[in-house]
Amino acid sequence: MSAAYSKGARDVTTLAASAKGSFLDGVSYLRQLGAAKLLLLIALTGLLIGTSPETRGIIFASLADAYLAVSVFVAATLGAIYYLEHKLDVDVAGLLRKYHRWQVPVAAALGALPGCGGAVAVVTQYVRGSISFGSLVAVLAATMGDAAFLLLAAEPTTGLLVFVLGFVVGSITGHVIDWIHGVDFLRADHPELPDQVARKPLPRLNKLRPVWAILLVPGLLLGILDLLQVDTDALFGPLAAFGPTEIIGVTGALLAFAMWTLDPELRFDPGVSRAGGAFTRTVDATNFVTVWVIVGFLVYELGVHFSGIDLAQLFDTYAPLIPLLAVLVGFLPGCGPQIVVTSLYITGAMPLSGQLANAISNDGDALFPALAIAPKAAAVATIYSGIPALIVGYGTYLFWG
Repeated sequence: MSAAYSKGARDVTTLAASAKGSFLDGVSYLRQLGAAKLLLLIALTGLLIGTSPETRGIIFASLADAYLAVSVFVAATLGAIYYLEHKLDVDVAGLLRKYHRWQVPVAAALGALPGCGGAVAVVTQYVRGSISFGSLVAVLAATMGDAAFLLLAAEPTTGLLVFVLGFVVGSITGHVIDWIHGVDFLRADHPELPDQVARKPLPRLNKLRPVWAILLVPGLLLGILDLLQVDTDALFGPLAAFGPTEIIGVTGALLAFAMWTLDPELRFDPGVSRAGGAFTRTVDATNFVTVWVIVGFLVYELGVHFSGIDLAQLFDTYAPLIPLLAVLVGFLPGCGPQIVVTSLYITGAMPLSGQLANAISNDGDALFPALAIAPKAAAVATIYSGIPALIVGYGTYLFWG
């Protein structure tokens, strides 16, 4: 009896220790996720569980639109760019060293590329002390970050216009800054800076990536057909009554949302790191963009639903303030707020003047390494990038509204 009691006590103690260990592991995991990801997870879960059927319908429609109208095209664009980048193996540092007199336009050209990779690489060279302050301003003014993929997918013509405009504005601004202050103004001196500044650890293997890739194929096909105004549900025959297109869209959106928010290693846009290969970078960066596209779509759709206010009409009423507000949002580091702004433009709530002002003022993820190593230069460069952003934003407002 005593032996059995002792064995039972040991089992209970073992189970208690195991439960305590699991609990502590769970707490540690939640801490690793960070407050922002936890807030996103709680917010979306609460919306899906605690709202009315009508509101859930709006949420599901927004999730499907985010995936089929944006994410699938972002994935296709990212995949092509990352594959070519991998094959060409562009050496940014070598280009900047070789073409010293062309540092500003080369920096602007790399910044104008979709995503944050080129801009982060240029910023890394600045914090090493290899390029001028004007080149830093040029790349920050030229880059639109990951919001560029969203704009390119939804409005290719406007996207190309922004890329060209970013290059021109960035080049002019960079040359003016170097002319005013000289090429040694606020020059950083960090020759020992390791390569990891612009890179992040390789995310651990995610077993859902093959599922993500399989779902992308029908998602991309449905997205293309939807652009052609084809009734995609009718293609499923008897299953059309169940709304298969929306089901695929919602599934893809939730999968992307879960893969990014539940991975504690993916802090910011993983696409800026060249580690992991083109496929891994495409998956992780697309998921990052998808999360913030979902946020943007829900902010707009639920804002209109609950308030009854037409945001597009509201922005028209206060149109003179839009470029200024867009520039101020652009000062925020990271791509999330900028993707929200671009989502508002795509849905018709934000005028072109606000989109262009934000595109020039925002620095995407490129600002993070600069803030970490040379905060004064990063702050000054960001403020300088706001000047051409205001000029372009209000110039567009005066001519096109």
